[in-house]
Amino acid sequence: MSRDSFDYVIVGSGSAGCVLANRLSADPANRVLLLEAGRPDHFWEPRVHMPAALGFPVGNKSFDWCYESEPEPFMNGRRMAHARGKVLGGCSSINAMVYQRGNPLDFDRWAADEGVGDWDYAHSLPYFKRIETSDLEPREPWRGYSGPQRIERGPVTNPLFTAFFDAARQAGHPMTGDMNGPVNEGFAPYERTIHNGRRMSAARAYVHPVRGRKNLEVRCNALATGVVFQGSRAVGVRYLPQGPVGARRGGECFVSAGEVVLAGGAINTPQLLQLSGVGDAAHLASLDVPLVHHLPGVGEDLQDHLAAHVQHGCTQPITMGILREKKNWPSIAAKWLLGHNGPGATNIFEAGGFIRSRPEMPIPDLMFGFAPVAMRFDPDMPVQIHGYQLHIGAMRLEARGHVKISSTDPTRHPSLLYNFLSTEADRQFWIDAVRIGRELLDQPAFAEFDAGETYPGRAEVDSDQQILDWVARGGQTGLHPTSTCRMGVDEMSVVDPSSMAVHGVSGLRVVDASVMPYCPNGATHAPTMMIAERASDLILGNTPLAPEYVDRGAPGADRAFASAATGPVPTVAPVR
Repeated sequence: MSRDSFDYVIVGSGSAGCVLANRLSADPANRVLLLEAGRPDHFWEPRVHMPAALGFPVGNKSFDWCYESEPEPFMNGRRMAHARGKVLGGCSSINAMVYQRGNPLDFDRWAADEGVGDWDYAHSLPYFKRIETSDLEPREPWRGYSGPQRIERGPVTNPLFTAFFDAARQAGHPMTGDMNGPVNEGFAPYERTIHNGRRMSAARAYVHPVRGRKNLEVRCNALATGVVFQGSRAVGVRYLPQGPVGARRGGECFVSAGEVVLAGGAINTPQLLQLSGVGDAAHLASLDVPLVHHLPGVGEDLQDHLAAHVQHGCTQPITMGILREKKNWPSIAAKWLLGHNGPGATNIFEAGGFIRSRPEMPIPDLMFGFAPVAMRFDPDMPVQIHGYQLHIGAMRLEARGHVKISSTDPTRHPSLLYNFLSTEADRQFWIDAVRIGRELLDQPAFAEFDAGETYPGRAEVDSDQQILDWVARGGQTGLHPTSTCRMGVDEMSVVDPSSMAVHGVSGLRVVDASVMPYCPNGATHAPTMMIAERASDLILGNTPLAPEYVDRGAPGADRAFASAATGPVPTVAPVR
């Protein structure tokens, strides 16, 4: 084995790992190694950096782990695909680039768990601000304007976006001036991790600007195979150098570490812990994995969002259907390569909203995303050039699943189970959500564009049971897995909220979406970076940033967005 030594070895270069690599290496006295199992995010790779090419890396084993669940018992027994980034930047290099912090009450919900009190919204807000450089005007006290992550608001210039916002008003839904502000309930243009027409992943925001640091080393194509322990102390990491599409390239390597920080995400991190002997003792014994520490919560409590899509045909050729026609790809690519503009510079999903599926819900639990393009979500669907779609996302599901290794071979994927639609409340949500979504698309604002529902089709899907059957057949994971190494102090928690240290061992921490107590409202990229920003202070022994208390009904929280809408803007009731 080759040997070298670092103060910190970070496993995984996703949204958390990139932040940690930057912050932990800011002190030149710290030697930091960032290990990434996937490939580099080469500057010239349009499949990563062109926003409209977001579909190309997904399902491609050169960029995507291509996970698949076990047969889901409440989803017609089908295996559900789950994309995860296998490239520098992790999922931030292959995701839809939607930047969503989540609802402030998400973090207050985290803090309600015993021992997690310092992760409430007030303590999280200064770290969200430290992440961001926002282009929103006017400037507000709850936003950041000098952070590494550049974010911009979608231009929403297509007429269908205007129809979407007008329809939301007609259906009685509120607007919000800042979906990432104190009041995120309502509809608005999305903010996106795009800058100057290029994807701005966590790697581009946090790692590439500091690649010149002599104390930071980045090793791609390095598959971590286990954390090495001496007794109960982590002392290093084993990894396999990888060639194209996972082919082995040389023998196993070892790096020693003062501390090991796992940042592989809610699937890879519990897998690596279990392979290393940290997990449920009975499960590890069944696979003859030597036990380092019995920690039954490792891999349990898997949470994710569930998504489905309703589509309509469009009577006018104003959609982004040109992106789906291969004959247009050369000209789209050329325009983007030459000027980083044109159709290639959009992530397509430029607008959406958060609302409550039922008035009595304490927090928005339903997310809508709108795209002026029709996609094929079923192999039996006819090809449709001009259409538009409503993404329906379930934000607050009761379903809980797991991540469990089924082999000691680190190249074999773990067993994933989500248990979607397993509770009565989750099933009722989908009945309500589909009806609310259809009501939105039926508003007069869409009348001049509407050629009728093409997917799933009302003749085929109308009753409550037909809706549930359709979701079971065609629902997709939201690709926001969390909570498989959740922080807390109860017997099923894995990570100490005050230090990010793994319970029962030393020299080992977890910093990624797996530590979240509950899945937040929205995409997980932003809250994962927030966790890593705060964790970097905890790891380095810095005094954490002081909490900031913002009035949840602050002026400007319901400010209209002039670029996207006309007419009066309903006032959003403050969420307290």
